[in-house]
Amino acid sequence: MKNTTIAHLMQWKQAHHKFASITAYDFSFAKLFADEGIQIMLVGDSLGMTVQGHTSTIPVTVTDIVYHTQAVRRGAPNALLLADLPFMSYATPAQTFDNAAQLMRAGANMVKLEGGQWLADTVSQLTERAVPVCGHLGLTPQSVNVFGGYKVQGRDKDAADRLLDDALALESAGAQLLVLECVPVVLAKRVTEALTIPVIGIGAGNVTDGQILVMHDAFGITGGHVPKFAKNFLVESGDIRSAVRQYITEVEAGHYPAKEHSFQ
Repeated sequence: MKNTTIAHLMQWKQAHHKFASITAYDFSFAKLFADEGIQIMLVGDSLGMTVQGHTSTIPVTVTDIVYHTQAVRRGAPNALLLADLPFMSYATPAQTFDNAAQLMRAGANMVKLEGGQWLADTVSQLTERAVPVCGHLGLTPQSVNVFGGYKVQGRDKDAADRLLDDALALESAGAQLLVLECVPVVLAKRVTEALTIPVIGIGAGNVTDGQILVMHDAFGITGGHVPKFAKNFLVESGDIRSAVRQYITEVEAGHYPAKEHSFQ
């Protein structure tokens, strides 16, 4: 199997071919996802909550992400693999370069970071140094203490305009991919159509180029609060492999996320 690259995602965007991606944290699930057709995976700092049992992503370290990235890469050698730069790991340029290098050496193809226009210089400097960047806007979990909780972003016109400006600034700085989390569908559509780079949604409706889910949400094993955008694909399919295939099929057809999974 050939490696999946950002060029493939660009081609899919241009062809209006929607694609599914998922978080992965270990060898076994990464291999299963790859075997069933998932070509884009994220080692997310969501592991702080799903794997480590914390109440937020804040405690996750670069060392944690490196460990899980190495495991996922072994399971999915041909996937386009994104890895999160965790909380306060990209506060200064020198720190950012060192931490990004660790993630790339661990097997990531691209690093993901949260934030808008203030990150433009960082994104530009990373791409100049051969580190591909995925931006993350909307609900950015590392900012949970600033937001005062996990809330939908970009509901009013000013906030929506700022988010679009942030997205354009990230693209202009060299970001090759954008994750858009928990925003109204109408804003997700604006951003997706305004950018030439692919946009991956989570809680952003079915109007984005691709979708991503935390794997625990996709299989109904999330503890506590279940996000509005989550769907348990295991319920209807009966086994994990079938659930993954159903997730891919529904995303590609535009059936997931449906209206009940989206914010208006």
